[in-house]
Amino acid sequence: MSDVRLEAGEKAPAFSLKDQDGATVSLGDFSGENVIVYFYPAAMTPGCTTEACDFRDNLNSLKSAGYQVIGISKDAPAKNKQFQEQDGLNFPLLSDEDLAVHQAYGAYGEKKLYGKTVTGVLRSTFVVDPDGSVRLPLYNVKATGHVASLRKKLGIT
Repeated sequence: MSDVRLEAGEKAPAFSLKDQDGATVSLGDFSGENVIVYFYPAAMTPGCTTEACDFRDNLNSLKSAGYQVIGISKDAPAKNKQFQEQDGLNFPLLSDEDLAVHQAYGAYGEKKLYGKTVTGVLRSTFVVDPDGSVRLPLYNVKATGHVASLRKKLGIT
């Protein structure tokens, strides 16, 4: 169980995870760039598909504004590959099957689901500055409208 809550200005926890093609992707690979790291509960579920397609549809304008996007879930690389192909996703989908990175970011813990308290992935997004510090930690975000809200917070029109 994670009680971690990252704050703006803190160093973003480093990670190296396998992407949908089995290649290792590290946060350090994006040193000197703005990175949006988002955690999603499960590939090919309605909410996660909505969110991923929203990032896909906004990727060019996010990149134009200087942001890279990385999605992270507990799904195996093969499932993320299927998700990428099914929805034409154009950014890396990383596998954190042991949830270590989720826990380092505070993106795993107790949440309410249909009125019950359950333990699981907390849909969360982190904007990491070029120096590796967290600029914007967003916990328990909604899948629908999240990217528009994020663009607004980042001043991207």
